[in-house]
Amino acid sequence: MMTERIQTIDRMVSILDCFSLDEPVLGVREISRKTGLSSSTTGRMMVYLNDLGILNQDPETLSYMMGSKVLAWAGIYTVSSDIRSLALPVMVRLQEQTRETISLYVLEGSERVCVERLESPETVRIVARVGRRIPLYAGSAGKVFLAFMAEDKAKRILEETELVPMTRKTITEREQLWENLEKIRKQGFAVSKGEWILEASGVAAPVFDQNGKIAAALTVSGPTQRFTEDRIKEISGLVKDGASLISSELGYLPQRVR
Repeated sequence: MMTERIQTIDRMVSILDCFSLDEPVLGVREISRKTGLSSSTTGRMMVYLNDLGILNQDPETLSYMMGSKVLAWAGIYTVSSDIRSLALPVMVRLQEQTRETISLYVLEGSERVCVERLESPETVRIVARVGRRIPLYAGSAGKVFLAFMAEDKAKRILEETELVPMTRKTITEREQLWENLEKIRKQGFAVSKGEWILEASGVAAPVFDQNGKIAAALTVSGPTQRFTEDRIKEISGLVKDGASLISSELGYLPQRVR
């Protein structure tokens, strides 16, 4: 009985995992294809999830999307996320200083996820969607995670990840990427230009927890045309200071060995 319940939960989670920012609306057949479950099983479970308020069904198209209960859960997660609440005042000040988009990423598996962002007030800006998952090898925030996590963990992630180019500027050679990570560790911040969005640049710095482990990455991003070398030098100092403030709030003491 317990095994059947666990199997049912696993199947429901696999169904919910099919939805993404790129595919927020899906039909039974699409999810059946993605999960490998039969159409009848998929349809039955999606009806049940709809009854629970976890999914909503469009009465005209019969397609499904995330329901209001998921939003409620997300709100609980957001409120309980210490790092987000501690980082927000720093992010507001950093946005005022730079007038660029400010993002906060956390690590989930071998990807980074945006948990908070403040959009630039400029007309031309880069928008980082909350909840978006991005591979670690592309972009300044991802490279910060790889540079400051345990070396054996970073190597394992790079070995298991297919380095697919997201743009023509994505670093896909492991040796070159590793050299870049060494530089990031020495200077304390990462810079990317067009690595996951061709026209965007970013500068990121690590946020450490009380145990000296990387807890998040703070990023300033915007159109590459505004990220001149002098501007990057200015922003790198500001983002490092901001990340240090958040780290202090989390109880990080710089003299501790990571």
